[in-house]
Order: sequence, then C-alpha cells, then structure tokens
Amino acid sequence: MPHISLDYAPRLAEVVDIAALCDLLRRTAIDTGVFPMPGVRVRAFAADHVSMADGNPDFMYVDISVRLRAGREMDIRRSATETIFAAARGFLAPALAEHPIALSMEMRDIDPDLSPKYGTIRDHLQSGAPA
Repeated sequence: MPHISLDYAPRLAEVVDIAALCDLLRRTAIDTGVFPMPGVRVRAFAADHVSMADGNPDFMYVDISVRLRAGREMDIRRSATETIFAAARGFLAPALAEHPIALSMEMRDIDPDLSPKYGTIRDHLQSGAPA
C-alpha cells in the first residue's frame, strides 16, 4: 500500500493531464521510501455530477485520498502527506494559476484485521523493472 485515489471534477481533465498526475503521484509515493513499490496503486475517478460554491460550472476540484495499512508513525505519515501534496500542488500549479480549482488530500489508516489482501503483482515484477 498505499492506495491513492483521485476524485475530481470532470472538467479538470480539460486542463490537466490526469494520467500524468497519477504517474507522478505513484513515483512520488515510491520515492518517499515509506511505501513498498509493489503495493502502490493510483487511480482517478471523475465525478458524474458536481456542484460547488455558488454553482459556477467553471469551478473544479481534485481530492486525493491515500489509504494505507495502519502502523506507521505519525511523523512518517505527515512527511509522506506533505511530500505527495507538494508534488500534486506543483504539478497543478499552471492550472491553479489560470482556473478556479480546489485541491485537497487526506491520508488515513486501514485496519489490517478488516482488510484482507491477496495478489500476484510481486510474482510478476521483473528485476530492474522501472518503478
């Protein structure tokens, strides 16, 4: 883990390369050294319907949710949160300068006793494969 999900206003895809943002967040999470590379997943979902503030359809948002297994110290989670948020903010800076966009992020723990996992990604990783 972590599982990183982006929930965003669909209009944002007109001004931001969402796939590139996902890839940046994946690489940034790995580069923190906090999360094992095989467990990092990033996905993005455009909202079907959005109504914000005064209803102006030009308003956009991206909300980043990071879910991870419990057990990491608060200072480690805080540092990872700051690093990932800074990467997203930097990537979005040109769009934020030109458009009304709200950016938010939340990192939260998942109870490992209530979240079984199984997968074969590690079995299929090639040594030396790009992160």
